[in-house]
Amino acid sequence: MDHAVALVEAYLQLNGYFTSAEYPILARAGRGGAQMITDIDIMAFRFPSGLPTMTGKRAPRGLDLSDLDPDLGVSPDTIDMVIGEVKEGRVGINTGIRNRDVMRAVISRLGDDRGDEDRIIDDLLASGTARLESGYVVRIIAFGAFPPGDEVPPCRIISLGHVLEYLQMYVRRHWSVLRHLQFKDPAFGFLMTLEKARRGGAGRRGEQGVEVVPAVGEPRRKSSARKMPRHQFRGRGVRK
Repeated sequence: MDHAVALVEAYLQLNGYFTSAEYPILARAGRGGAQMITDIDIMAFRFPSGLPTMTGKRAPRGLDLSDLDPDLGVSPDTIDMVIGEVKEGRVGINTGIRNRDVMRAVISRLGDDRGDEDRIIDDLLASGTARLESGYVVRIIAFGAFPPGDEVPPCRIISLGHVLEYLQMYVRRHWSVLRHLQFKDPAFGFLMTLEKARRGGAGRRGEQGVEVVPAVGEPRRKSSARKMPRHQFRGRGVRK
């Protein structure tokens, strides 16, 4: 999986979304075959309850299950579907994601809205947001590290810098709980490893005879090991 896509997927999951990364859109191709038209970098669904609520038990102290980044621009009581385009460089929208057949295939994942598909697609192309008759909302969100180089079709834009800051803030806010857990998600797991390294420092417990390498910003600590006199060192099989 693309590193930027993994970062965005972790961000959306922490905001209560069920995600599918690099989702393929297929089309029939002669004699029962199929070919991939394009793939959606990230598809995500969020339901009004957001993250699952715990029943019969209290939530772990310090872990807030209701976190929702306001920059996502979604109402907590709305069923929201995100079609995400992710770029490691400048923000942009691929032409494939704006193909009407692709959009028709994507919005069909939310249910049966036949007869209203053209209006929904028109709204998405015009503003990047559409509301289905069922009340569901479908949105295009573009993620990228740098501002667009060219004009981008109307849609919400979220920088990868903001995504990273949100994840780091979440880890530090809930560190007392998260530090005891194991994570298989590559992006979030790597952030946890970085936070452990940041908090633990480098070489805090040097062994005897080994110089202690401090973390950045910490004073260098002297080893408690007694230094071997030069004449003794020379006498152990080392010739001048």
